[in-house]
Amino acid sequence: MATPITPQLSTRPTPSTHRWAPFALGFRPFFLLAGLSALALLGHWLGVLARGAGAGGYFDPLIWHGHELLFGYAAAVIAGFLLTAVQNWTGLPTPRDLPLALLALLWLAGRAAVALAGLLPGWLVAGLDLAFLPVLAVAIGQRIWAKRQKHNYPFVAILIGLSIANLLIHLRALDVLPAFDAQAGLFAALYLVVALLIAVGGRVIPFFTEVTLPAIKTRKWPWVERLAPIATAALALVALFQPSGALAALLAALACVANAVRLWGWQPWRTGQKPMLWVLHLGYGWLVLGLGLTAVAAWLPALAMPAIHALTVGALGGLTVGMMARVALGHTGRPIEAAPVIIAAFGLINLAAVIRVVMPLLSPTHYLPWLMVAGGLWSLAFLLFLFYYAPILTRPRIDGKEG
Repeated sequence: MATPITPQLSTRPTPSTHRWAPFALGFRPFFLLAGLSALALLGHWLGVLARGAGAGGYFDPLIWHGHELLFGYAAAVIAGFLLTAVQNWTGLPTPRDLPLALLALLWLAGRAAVALAGLLPGWLVAGLDLAFLPVLAVAIGQRIWAKRQKHNYPFVAILIGLSIANLLIHLRALDVLPAFDAQAGLFAALYLVVALLIAVGGRVIPFFTEVTLPAIKTRKWPWVERLAPIATAALALVALFQPSGALAALLAALACVANAVRLWGWQPWRTGQKPMLWVLHLGYGWLVLGLGLTAVAAWLPALAMPAIHALTVGALGGLTVGMMARVALGHTGRPIEAAPVIIAAFGLINLAAVIRVVMPLLSPTHYLPWLMVAGGLWSLAFLLFLFYYAPILTRPRIDGKEG
């Protein structure tokens, strides 16, 4: 099994002499861009909800909202994590300095193209937005292939799958595939991102748990380790054709059970004193809940939106903030300890998920106010994240090492 990203604690307070610290390693620019995009995305979306106006002429507003969460925010987090992890896994350097800056610029070009879609030809919007994920897949795939790390091939496959889903969504927007439902493409992309969270979580969460709390010995079952990602990847494929059908519900139920057993084996109830741990366990719990709600939503459609937001606000938001917080500390030579402001951010993300998932069901007459509250809490969480981590991400390591 590949070695997960491991903490690299400071041994001496001498700053690194790297001349371009913000682009010294992949996590730096992309975690910063992820935080900024999370703020911009929700800020704009709350404005759309308040005004009742569209988000642009290229995508339907709901499609825009989902697209930018997955291919903007999530793609930035994925890029930052994989560019850092693949270097650890393979021992081969991933893009840094100018190549990394150009890769970040490519991500920015996609976001700018979608934002300015009303001023640009559709083919240019699609081309700029579609370019990033295939280039990222090549960047990490070359290193993984060079070392013949077959157990890491699925990460490249997921990036390719996300690229295909994005292509289908753009072809629908361009009216090349008028019969295709863009929401199906978003569902497929969401489940692929969830599959990636499952793959990464299965490596790092039990590892971090045992390193931080040596008294805990996590458990694994071979059938669970196979079923958890496979059922979710299959759900992504089925979602392209029938995202709310019986087969999708069955796969979601299988994935829910497998991941629930997996999480139980990690003993999350013993992590309450370690915020850097419980945020990951709690985020994985949202993933289990979201898959369970997805399964039930085939018969109770009112649970469809809570299922989506358990997977996005709760699982995607909680797991990515927790991982970004941990990776940024470990790879800048700092101790893996959550500052009070970051503990607050962890709490705000999870509170936003509770409000977005639960409250519209309990009080549907106040649906829009609850959305605004949840969005405000999400935005505040990322504002706190950026306040604390922007200096860390843009300054040299404190131990004098490169990265």
